[in-house]
Amino acid sequence: MKITHVETHPVRIPAASPQFSWRAGLGGSAPDATGAVLRIGTDEGAEGVALFARPGAAAQLEELVDRVFRAELIGQDPYQREWLWHRVWELDRIEELPLPVLGLIDVALWDLAGRVAEQPVWQLLGGYRRSIPAYASTSTFATTEEFLDVATQCLEAGYAAIKLHAWGDARRDAKLCAALRDHVGDDVPLMYDGSAGFDLPDAIRLGRALTDLDYLWYEEPMREFSISAYRQLAQSVGVPLLVGETSDGAHLNTADFINAGAATFGVRASTTLRGGITGAMRIAHLADSYRLRAEVHGSDIPNQHLCMAISNTTYYESLVTSTDVRRESCVDADGLVHAPLAPGIALPAHLDYPAPLQHLVTTTP
Repeated sequence: MKITHVETHPVRIPAASPQFSWRAGLGGSAPDATGAVLRIGTDEGAEGVALFARPGAAAQLEELVDRVFRAELIGQDPYQREWLWHRVWELDRIEELPLPVLGLIDVALWDLAGRVAEQPVWQLLGGYRRSIPAYASTSTFATTEEFLDVATQCLEAGYAAIKLHAWGDARRDAKLCAALRDHVGDDVPLMYDGSAGFDLPDAIRLGRALTDLDYLWYEEPMREFSISAYRQLAQSVGVPLLVGETSDGAHLNTADFINAGAATFGVRASTTLRGGITGAMRIAHLADSYRLRAEVHGSDIPNQHLCMAISNTTYYESLVTSTDVRRESCVDADGLVHAPLAPGIALPAHLDYPAPLQHLVTTTP
């Protein structure tokens, strides 16, 4: 089997309704945007697809496919995912590819393999579980009262745990974290995500508050440029750190966080930011060898497959972006996400795909 065509198809990504915000200094939800689907086909009719959903993705991916990827992929064996994964990273040396693009071809090739085998990708990866609890990962709301009301709704909806994305003010965020702990009690797992909003002194100040409040993990309080800063943070606070979400280098960079003693809870794995399925599984196995967690980052179908395949992950991350809480469609009333059943990696069915992609959109019960 040989790859014979590599295509991009623009897809409209509807804006969130209602719109939502992140911490001070970061943008909020995007308006309607044009994403893209990468489609890889073969001389035997097998096909695989991957969605690139970020604003501006269509133009960005079309340019990269036309200039770089098509010539690299045509004529290659689509089952040689390992070789092609390494080849993309070789190209990155000159191209400085966006993080989500580094795993996009890999996701499409895993999708192709699953469709040919008539198995969901999590089963091709070995399969560890058939369901996993979801935690509510909030956007940033205006007041403490709104956060507490959202937390009540999340627990009533069945979510197993709650993670805050707060304002990016160490003192104010610490007060919010304390109010939330008092509101939900001692038995609900709570997490905090700083969205890289702090320097080391403020990260330590907030981390000590989270230690006293028994938060499960403390995530990305600083940009992930300085592993030395994260090592010092780990030595200064008791709350476990979850690291390695947005730093370049997939498992290689993750290994340095672990070696430095900075990953005291675990590390992030995801298809979007950590090198696709192949990169995420390398990270998961690396973390497992140190008896650390590899927590899957992001709400989408490829990451549902990862959650079912990775033994050392705890939750599926489900975004909650409105004060009127509605469970993500993949989360049931008991707060569980169940393993996808369709072959390959299903594209999300709610988007309006062009005709050449319609036969590749499969829904799962």
